[in-house]
Amino acid sequence: MILSTPLIAAVPLVAGLLGPALIGATPEQHLGPAATPHRPAAQVATPERAVPRTAARDAADGDVVEHVAARAAADQRRVLDYWTPQRMAAALPISLLDIVTKGDGLLSGLTGKTGLGAAPDLSNGTVSSVPLAGAAQAGGRRDGGAAKNGQPRHQSARPLATTAGSRWPIGGAVAKTTGRVFLTMAGADFVCSASTVDSANRDLLVTAGHCVKDGKGGWAENWTFVPGYDAGGGKPYGQWTARRMFVAGPWSRAADDSYDVGMVALNASGGKHIADAVGTQRIAFNGTRGGHTYGFGYPADPPYDGEHLVYCAGRLRDDPYGDTRDQGLGCGMTAGSSGGPWLSAFDAATGKGTITSLSSFKYSNDQRTMYGPYFGDTAKKLFLTAEQA
Repeated sequence: MILSTPLIAAVPLVAGLLGPALIGATPEQHLGPAATPHRPAAQVATPERAVPRTAARDAADGDVVEHVAARAAADQRRVLDYWTPQRMAAALPISLLDIVTKGDGLLSGLTGKTGLGAAPDLSNGTVSSVPLAGAAQAGGRRDGGAAKNGQPRHQSARPLATTAGSRWPIGGAVAKTTGRVFLTMAGADFVCSASTVDSANRDLLVTAGHCVKDGKGGWAENWTFVPGYDAGGGKPYGQWTARRMFVAGPWSRAADDSYDVGMVALNASGGKHIADAVGTQRIAFNGTRGGHTYGFGYPADPPYDGEHLVYCAGRLRDDPYGDTRDQGLGCGMTAGSSGGPWLSAFDAATGKGTITSLSSFKYSNDQRTMYGPYFGDTAKKLFLTAEQA
C-alpha cells in the first residue's frame, strides 16, 4: 500500500503532522449526472471517466458526524483572545521532527524516519517539485519532508492556465473567500486553509477533514478563520470562530482519505454572516471526473511562508495507485495548504468558480502531485447537513 503526506502545518511545538496508512480505501463508482450543483452553476468539468461504486457503499458512507464548538459568547471570546499576533506568527512550520504518538488519530504510529529530502524549486513563478530523497516507495509509510530554503525569483503578473504553484496576482473574489485557518489539535497549534461556500445559513466553510477532526482522534479546538489573510497577520475582513463542525463518517471512523472533507458553520462577527462580509463560492457534487481545475491555499513550508495566497492550475487525473477515489493535480504547494479549495469552471477575471474538491494529501514518493477527495454523495450529504446548522 502507498502511504501519503497530510498537508496540515504545525507551529514549532510540533513541526509536522504525519498521518497513518490509507485505511484500505478502494475506488468506487458513481454513474450519476455530470454535475449536481447546490446553486445553478456552469459545467463543472470536462468529461473524462467515472469510477465504479455500489449503492450499498453509498448508503454505508452517507453518515455525518458533528461537534459543537464555540457557540456561547464567552467561548467565542476565549478563542479570539487565544490567537494573539504572536501565536499566529508562530504558526509557521519548520522542518519536520519526531512527535509523540497519540491514540488512533493522525498523530499515531510515528517513527523517527520521515524521508527528509529536497523542496520544490521556484522558477518563473512556478514550482517544479522533485521527489523526496529517500522517500517511501510502494509499501512505505505516509511521511513528510523538510524543505531547503528557496524564494521565488519572479511572479507572473497575470493568472497562468497551468502552474504548479504561483502567487495569486490579481485579487478578485477568490482572494476574499479563501483564508487561513488557525486551530489547536492534541495540544499543538496548526494552520490550514479553507473557503467560504454558498449555503442556506450563509455561515459555511469547506476545508479538509483533518483540519477539523484528527481522524479517529479528537476534534480541533480554538478554531478560527481569517478570510483574505494579509501578509504580516492582516485581517482585512475580520476573524471568525467556529460554531459547529461536521465530517463524514468514514473520515471520523477510519481517517479514510477518500472522505477527507470538513464543513464548519461559523459564528456571526459584528452582526454579519461570513457570506455577507466576503461573498462565497458555489459548490457542486457528482461532477464528471477530470477536467481543468485551479487549487488555492496558503502553503507555509519553504519555499513558501504562509503569508500569501498561492494557486496551482492544471488537469486532474485519478489516483494511479487506486488507494483512494481522489483525483490528483500537479501542484508543489506545501504544508498549510490543506483544505484550500479546488475551483472548476473558474473565471480568473472575477475570481469565481465552483468548488469540486480541496487539497488533502501527497504521496511521499511523489511531491509533485496534490490529491483531493471527489465530491460525491457523501460530501453532498455532509454539505446539506452543515448548511442547516
